[in-house]
Amino acid sequence: MSEPTNGRNDPQFREIKSFAEFRGDLARTHGFTRSEAAAAVDQDLLNAQHETLLRDGYVVIEKLMPEEALDALRSAATPYLEKVGRNSFEGERTQRIYGLPQKLRAADAYVTHPLILAHLDRLFMPNYLLSQAQVINILGGSPAQPLHIDDGFYPWPRPRPALSAATVFAIDDFTADNGATVAIPGSHRWGEDRTPRDDDELISAVMPAGSCILFLGNLWHGGGENRTDGSRLALTAQYCEPWLRTQENYFLSVERETVADLSEDMLRLLGYSIHPPFMGMVNGMHPKRVLPARPGS
Repeated sequence: MSEPTNGRNDPQFREIKSFAEFRGDLARTHGFTRSEAAAAVDQDLLNAQHETLLRDGYVVIEKLMPEEALDALRSAATPYLEKVGRNSFEGERTQRIYGLPQKLRAADAYVTHPLILAHLDRLFMPNYLLSQAQVINILGGSPAQPLHIDDGFYPWPRPRPALSAATVFAIDDFTADNGATVAIPGSHRWGEDRTPRDDDELISAVMPAGSCILFLGNLWHGGGENRTDGSRLALTAQYCEPWLRTQENYFLSVERETVADLSEDMLRLLGYSIHPPFMGMVNGMHPKRVLPARPGS
């Protein structure tokens, strides 16, 4: 009987070893990037919020965005708020704007908020991606959206770790009557055999404008019923692990000229990055190599 080798002489091990040696090649010039602003957030605050997020599956964070940012988003979004949804999930009395990175520069500050990125840095592998971003305007008289989980389309049975996370920013005040996001605390731990029941605790993310609910992608949630005559405007962004396919194809929806003006955080989130050893490459190179040179680079 041959001596045990711990696998080191096994051809598969040699392949893995060479694979590991190659991991840094495409990222040698453009390696992992992390938000400097996210790294600078208050760690005590972050710790407390993150504990709640992992325990309950969500956390409500009040007054993240100033009034001027809310005004900017409202003004930029208004021309695009035309069509209503095509089904009960999109909302037949709900207006949605897709493709925000191309259409609304005012949305970037929400998508890349340092505190949100700091939470995502703890949840996911480096170079995680923006899966989709929308502005959602629930009109008066809209019924509640069906409860759902955001990453249920990935074929990985639950219970499992969250593969994605999402924010819903209140651009208008969220109230119990105007369609505030609802969620079932702890439902991120449910298995495949469990779906929402009438006796489940349902919380409503009542919060002032500028606030946000951050939740895991396997938490049961939905848009609430709007029992008022007014509308309820929100911005939502979903993020996923860097090795997953995103819901929106930003390489097609965001023009090259727009990409040239984006921040490093937005570039990374849109997929101008590498997940080692070479996921995301373009002609065997890091995707940022196909972009025009940026000032100071």
